[in-house]
This record gives sequence, structure tokens and C-alpha cells, in this order.
Amino acid sequence: MPSAIEVRKVPIHSVADASELAKLIDDGVFKADRVIAIIGKTEGNGGVNDYTRIIADRAFREVLVDKGAPVDQVKQVPIVWSGGTDGVISPHATIFATTDVAEDDPSREEQRLTVGFAMSEPILPEEIGYVAMIEKVAAGVKVAMERAGITDPADVHYVQTKTPLLTIHTIRDAHSRGKQVWTEHTHESMDLSNGVTGLGIAVALGEIEMPTDADVMNNRDLYSSVASCSSGVELDQAQIVVVGNAKGVGGRYRIGHSVMNDALDQDGIWNAIKDAGLDLPERPHSSDLQGRLVNVFLKCEASQNGEVRGRRNAMLDDSDVHWHRQIKSCVGGVTAAVTGDPAVFVSVSAAHQGPEGGGPVAAIVDLG
Repeated sequence: MPSAIEVRKVPIHSVADASELAKLIDDGVFKADRVIAIIGKTEGNGGVNDYTRIIADRAFREVLVDKGAPVDQVKQVPIVWSGGTDGVISPHATIFATTDVAEDDPSREEQRLTVGFAMSEPILPEEIGYVAMIEKVAAGVKVAMERAGITDPADVHYVQTKTPLLTIHTIRDAHSRGKQVWTEHTHESMDLSNGVTGLGIAVALGEIEMPTDADVMNNRDLYSSVASCSSGVELDQAQIVVVGNAKGVGGRYRIGHSVMNDALDQDGIWNAIKDAGLDLPERPHSSDLQGRLVNVFLKCEASQNGEVRGRRNAMLDDSDVHWHRQIKSCVGGVTAAVTGDPAVFVSVSAAHQGPEGGGPVAAIVDLG
């Protein structure tokens, strides 16, 4: 049975800052060698060339090593950075570490937070956008579930991934081997990689049957309600973190999920928080959270019909500011209004992740 989980959200004070992680370790909240995953937002452009993700990755890994974690172990810790803190979204990291709980702790009788991670087989550039990638992601999700001690897919509430996208270098590599790629537009490949990964998660959890190549980015009725997929230049595999609940692990934390049906759907966020186990009034306010919400994790997408609740917008037609930046800023503001805290994980490019024009929401709460 996996260990109980300690989870903390910390601010990032500058692009290369990991001082709050160091402080948690120094204060004895957890040991460096027990950190098992980090998920965070960095302040870059969120695009193909957003190197703030690499800078943050290096900073956090260096702290873990400096505080005593073995180098080889630190290299294997999944650290997923989503670039772009548009609008009020504040740079931050959510850190997951294992902790000890007594065998007779009553929390072991209830479902509590558990985390498992895995790396898929290497994903070739010519596989991005096709069933071959879906199969590799699905296989990796099942491994991560097993490591989390989760047997029922219904107990999975959040799957955070990082996958490769296409760059000029990898496109040329595919061509040199006589292979074709789904697109030669590198920025478009970000949406593509995220979408295909969402389908892989949905297949692994039994949310959908195996789709066809033709379904990818076209049949938006196929999606996962718990997928949160990011992509970048940092790796050539799917890095997978499965977060759910299980009996026997114990601890203070629990996770729940829901979906936003559109960019303004505050109820979707509140429903995820309630699903995690907080007892809230019918019309809750951020003050009702009383510090018990650790963080929320969302994906968002500009609706393909160019509308929200029947009103048209210009996001998809704007040639000055890409819709990625605009919808992320919008949903970030909506989410911060719910939580009362701008340090929220809101990531864009949600094809096949939640309903079209909306997106999945996961919430981690401290039950005390």
C-alpha cells in the first residue's frame, strides 16, 4: 500500500526561485528524499519556446539535491510545469511528498489522497496525433494507477501529464527517416499533443473506447473528465502523475473533480471542491473555504463556435494576442474569484479534456 501524502502549495518569487520548497524541508514538513511530484505554473509565454519551465525545473531539482535527496532519485521525480501566468494567475508550485501515518490512524479507514507516477515508452514525432501515442499514454496511466494503489478508475480524480510536442528539430528527424508528421506547425502541435494525451487517459480509465486517428482533434464528444495535459520541449516521453483517493493510505487530504461546462462556470469549480469532501453551503463564498482548499487544477479552451453563453467573442480571430493567452486569463480570473487566491493552476489547450469550450477541474482539500 502506498504511503500517505503531504501536499503543500508554495509561491514562486522569481523565475528561478525554489526557496519555499527549501523552507518546507528546513521546517521539517517533509524530507527532500520523500518528494514524489511537483506541479506548477511558471511565468513564461506558455508556448513552444517557454524556457521558464526548464529554469524552474532546474531550480527545484537543485534544492532537492542540496537538501539531501540522491541525484539519481531526483532525476526521476515528475515535475510538471505549465507555462503562462496570464492575468492574475500567480506563479506557484504544488508539492507532493510521502509521509508516515500510524497503523491505527482512523484516517486509514476512509479514502485519502494517493499519488502514482509513471513514464510512457518514448513517443516518436510521427506518433504525435495518432493512435500509437494514445496507446502509449494509456499504458502509462495504468502503471501510475497501480503505483497509486488505485484499482477502481472511479477513484482517479486528476491525471496530470507532460508530453513532447513537435519542434523543427523533431520534424526534420521524422522526415530524415521517411516519416510524416500530423502538422508542421509547432505551436499547433501543443494542442495536438495535449488532445491525444487526453484521449489516452480517457481510454485507460474506461471513459471512452479506443478512438480512431480521424477522431483526434475532430470528435470533441470524446474526452476525459480528469485529464490535465501539458506539453513542451523538455522530454520525449509522457510523464504521468495520477492523483486519486484510496483506503488504507491515511492522511489529511482528499481530492475530488468535476468539469466546467464553459469558461464562466463557477459551479463546476465549486462542485469539484464539494466532491473532494468539504461541506459547503448551497451558495458558497471563498470565505467558506477557511483555508482548507490546498489548490485547484483546471484546463480551459476557447469554444470552437467563438461564443460563451450565446455571446460572441473575438478570441479565435485575434491576430495580436493568441487565444491561448486570452482564455487562460479569463478562466484564471473566474477561478481566483471562487477561491480567493490567484495562485491557481489554470492551463490552456484542453482538446479532449472536459467538454468542448469548458474543461476538467480537480480540487485537493485538507480534511484536518
